[in-house]
Amino acid sequence: MATAIPFPDGGFRFIRGVFPYSAGVAAQPGFAIERVRFHRVVPLADGFAAIAAYLQALGRPLTALCGCELRSPMQFTDVAFAAFNAVYVATLEEWKLFRDGINAVARSNLAPAVRPPAVPGFHAFSYTVPQAGATPSFVIAGSGEVPEGRANYRDHIVAKGDTSPQGLLQKAHWVLGEQERRLTVLGFGWHDVTATQVYTVHDIHPFMASELTARGADAGGIHWHYVHPPIVDLDFEMDCRGVMLERVL
Repeated sequence: MATAIPFPDGGFRFIRGVFPYSAGVAAQPGFAIERVRFHRVVPLADGFAAIAAYLQALGRPLTALCGCELRSPMQFTDVAFAAFNAVYVATLEEWKLFRDGINAVARSNLAPAVRPPAVPGFHAFSYTVPQAGATPSFVIAGSGEVPEGRANYRDHIVAKGDTSPQGLLQKAHWVLGEQERRLTVLGFGWHDVTATQVYTVHDIHPFMASELTARGADAGGIHWHYVHPPIVDLDFEMDCRGVMLERVL
């Protein structure tokens, strides 16, 4: 099983993921993760600038950034996703959050089905602050119904093209299992979660009770976003977090 990697410069540990993001982060002892949601999506470059100013005002280094939640105008092809990720990761590298080919920052990136932004941008971000005796906190990165780290996404999608109740159930099974794996690596479970976010335009009610509620994934409530996962042909994504303090900016 994977193990969490300490990131002392930021006061957190993370699960190694793929080039664009880590699979999840958790605050180290003596630190807490906080979350800020922008009232409206902020274009990528402006969002990074706003985050830098926010962290500076708190007296925190740029390396305190540990989670990014993005919104994009539409789903990406594999090629377009790689091009976007190169631009996004360039800033993380400048901020020393991407080192030696390893990305410490968790991420989700969704495409709203209604009123999408004109350009990719920030929906929310998470960061660490020093806090003695803090309740353990964490952010699990978004995962869709496809294994990460393969040569492409399109050839490995679970129940590709099947948005029937049975197809969506297969997708949800895979995603829930991956979310649970990440929680376990960081030392948490569903009972520690303060919010679970589900990302799909398809009906989740047929398996709300049998899967989400039965597993305890609704411990902090289910936040259903009417959005598409970032890659063409993906239909279902989730993330979750255990964060005690959240703000709207």
